[in-house]
Amino acid sequence: MRLFDALTDPRSVTEAPIVIPDDIPLLELADSVVRGKMKFSPPQMRLLIELLPYHAPRFTAVATAELNGNSFAELLDKAIERSQRPKLIEGKALPVQPLAAEGMKKPFSRLRRRV
Repeated sequence: MRLFDALTDPRSVTEAPIVIPDDIPLLELADSVVRGKMKFSPPQMRLLIELLPYHAPRFTAVATAELNGNSFAELLDKAIERSQRPKLIEGKALPVQPLAAEGMKKPFSRLRRRV
């Protein structure tokens, strides 16, 4: 809690906020703050913390495959070929059993709304 109070306390900022030049990339600014070369005001630090994920996103990818003697490129080509073929839908109609008329004369059960 003391760190948060120190960052938000107006007495901790004795100088006017530093004017940040436009030609310095955000990643360089973050690096200089981490290394102690620059010190920003608490609002500037909060802004830097909020903007950093948008300027330096994390890119990750995970691939799982059983190669079975094939190369990854061969498997990728086969998958691309499969995705470009037309989809075949094989469906069979199931036989419908007719209901007795006595069963249809009763009122329908009310569906209660589940919240």
